[in-house]
Amino acid sequence: MALLALLALALLLTGAAYATVAPESATAESAPSVSDVEAGRQLFVVGCASCHGMNAQGVTTSGKGDNPGNYGPSLIGVGAAAVGFQMETGRMPMAQTAPQAVKKHVEYTQDEINQIAAYVATLAPGPSRPSDEDIDWQSVDEEGISEGGEFFRTNCTACHNSVGAGGALPSGRFAPSLKGVEPIHIYEAMLTGPQQMPVFSDDVLTPEDKRNVIAYVKTIQQQGNAGGIGGGGLGPVVDGMFVWVIGMGGLTAFAVWIGVHGTRSKKR
Repeated sequence: MALLALLALALLLTGAAYATVAPESATAESAPSVSDVEAGRQLFVVGCASCHGMNAQGVTTSGKGDNPGNYGPSLIGVGAAAVGFQMETGRMPMAQTAPQAVKKHVEYTQDEINQIAAYVATLAPGPSRPSDEDIDWQSVDEEGISEGGEFFRTNCTACHNSVGAGGALPSGRFAPSLKGVEPIHIYEAMLTGPQQMPVFSDDVLTPEDKRNVIAYVKTIQQQGNAGGIGGGGLGPVVDGMFVWVIGMGGLTAFAVWIGVHGTRSKKR
């Protein structure tokens, strides 16, 4: 009996210690109503289950090997944030199978999206949607914008470019432009890591860090081009192309025109 009591005490202490130091899973800030969850489940069965499964477990293809692929991945544990990002940008439902879901017209109303998000959030703990404070980038001071720029240049420029102009990736994928993207969707993309994008959880980038990144992106997008044409902010290679093709090309064409139409002297 003493050994059993000692074992039970050890298990209790271990569980308490883990609960103290383990990061908490993000969950919805307020529990959704039963009616919203049920309405979301009905919408999911009609519009999403053909790819993601009746219970959101995903639908695999008939391919061979250890990685047969799937029509739609499992949504268990993705949270309301993933649903909000994918559906409010029109990426879901996909019009056709492709290497990457693209932004398009939104197919569902906001209430329907909220209901589907409420249903998916009940399947397992997952990232909840950010609060208004989390995306209030206009309240960030210059120091925060500078820190956000450091985070962005370190983690994001390889794909999205230093000013968020986007760029090409292998296998038909691409990093979309961040120009005009809503702050909540930038936040949710960092939080959930859609498709090939890595996940920047709150343990990697805190909510304050994410807000600073958004502030940096929005600030540089509002800046003008004091030197004239900006070339899309695509970097020195594109700037050099403008100089050689337009600048040097224009000067060469003008020099040829002068040579053709200028005064000529003939030797007698």
